[in-house]
Amino acid sequence: MIVLKTAQEKVLAALQSVSGIVERRHTLPILANVLIRKTGSMVELTTSDLEIQVRTTAELDGDTGNFATTVGARKLIDILRSMPTDQIVTLTANQNKLMLQGGKSRFTLQTMPADDFPLVQEAADFGPAFSVPQKALKSLINQVHFAMAVHDIRYYLNGILFVAEGKSLTLVATDGHRLALAQATLDVEIPKQEVILPRKTVLELQRLLKDTADDSAIEMRFAGNQAKFTFSGMEFVTKLVEGKFPDYNRVIPKNHKNVVTLGRVPFLASLQRAAILTSEKFKGVRVNIEPGTLRIASSNAEQEEAKEELEIDYGGDSIEIGFNVTYLIDALSNMSVEMVKLELQDTNSSALLTVPEQAGFKYVVMPMRI
Repeated sequence: MIVLKTAQEKVLAALQSVSGIVERRHTLPILANVLIRKTGSMVELTTSDLEIQVRTTAELDGDTGNFATTVGARKLIDILRSMPTDQIVTLTANQNKLMLQGGKSRFTLQTMPADDFPLVQEAADFGPAFSVPQKALKSLINQVHFAMAVHDIRYYLNGILFVAEGKSLTLVATDGHRLALAQATLDVEIPKQEVILPRKTVLELQRLLKDTADDSAIEMRFAGNQAKFTFSGMEFVTKLVEGKFPDYNRVIPKNHKNVVTLGRVPFLASLQRAAILTSEKFKGVRVNIEPGTLRIASSNAEQEEAKEELEIDYGGDSIEIGFNVTYLIDALSNMSVEMVKLELQDTNSSALLTVPEQAGFKYVVMPMRI
């Protein structure tokens, strides 16, 4: 049976959209495979890692009829990538093998039965669906993803908190040393829902979401232990992180009396230069703010030093404060705005970084003893 017959780029695009979650090494060999299910002329591609499941449907021609099998996802992608984009490729099923043909190239691949593929059991109690433009959600994720923890024993920090309430959607990420929060307005009112999406899910959504200006939306539904996203002909089901996320409102400083507004690009460039002479383990920089001037200084064990100076419009207290330079660089690199606002209280209090024209973005970074 001819499972599909179409241009290489069309098959490759469909496969790549679902294969991001496929692990190269897995305890279950079948999880390295993609489930190919053909119904009539439509082909459904599904991948899973037992916690996340991604599915897309495409019309890829071939014989009409019903058929299902699984085949190695990465091998199939690597073969397709090596072929010309406009080449017509054919995938033919023969007993327990699949043959891929394109031009004068032929590949015979081993398959595993579709019935053995472990599909994620979908929750029965999904809450109400709500939608946001894909571009808006991608922008929110971009503004906070870098503050997620990596392999923290406080597992609830290894992801992003999604809070949908009324007409607002808030995303929060923290690793205990810094916190990023971004907000967007929804078109519809929804009852309060609060879930923690795992790190892998967040990074996969970031990869798949389109940031084009068209009105393509992503529909979201949350259950007790699962979230479901539908967008661009794809269905994405993921387990949630269980646990209590810290009360982020208590972490965000209020009423800091010293505020400086400065250009994001020159500030970022100065920090990047100063970071060169910080030590590998100890990424500390000293920031001195006084009327008219902001100074950044760093040094390392070899007694090398870097000093940077920026002219600023500022008339507040003189403050010297230490930061992990990576935390500031991460936040500034993930913005596209011209100006940023740095709010400070004193040497020992967390600093707040905001954007003048985006009330919904807040970034808190704890000071560091230097």
